[in-house]
Amino acid sequence: MTTTTTTTTTFAEKKEREHVSLRESILSMFTTRMLRRAMTHAAASSSSSTARQSTIKSTKQVMELTEAAAKRIHELLGNKGAEYLKIGIRTRGCNGMTYTMNYADEKDRGKFDEVVDQHGVKVIIEPNALMSIIGTKMDFVSDNLRSEFTFENPNAKASCGCGESFSV
Repeated sequence: MTTTTTTTTTFAEKKEREHVSLRESILSMFTTRMLRRAMTHAAASSSSSTARQSTIKSTKQVMELTEAAAKRIHELLGNKGAEYLKIGIRTRGCNGMTYTMNYADEKDRGKFDEVVDQHGVKVIIEPNALMSIIGTKMDFVSDNLRSEFTFENPNAKASCGCGESFSV
């Protein structure tokens, strides 16, 4: 009986540490985002904006794009004549949520959208998807059986067998 209690306590402690780590990551991203906005505002009104903007660009992005994903996004945006790829989530699928991807231009960019600029492409993250997407790595895989974008999401607790949907 005591071994079960010890195992349960250890498991609960592990889960609590994971939740604390996730909360710290989210807080860090939120703080970084607020500082970035404050610095951008200050840089716009300051004559020494070049030095401050270089500091802003060195912050960690909300989502990581691999070179393969960036290359494919660049091809798609070039074919469509769009400026951005907009990523969001919606309630759908057997596990609760799926990723959505749409073409977007500057007029489609919202006030609270987060922009990821990596490898020469720009991706907009919708604000309602931000907390579910933080830390996700987006890749593009192409082989004899499939040609698709894949998402490695550290926030996903479960996903379906085909990989189309996930839950947080």
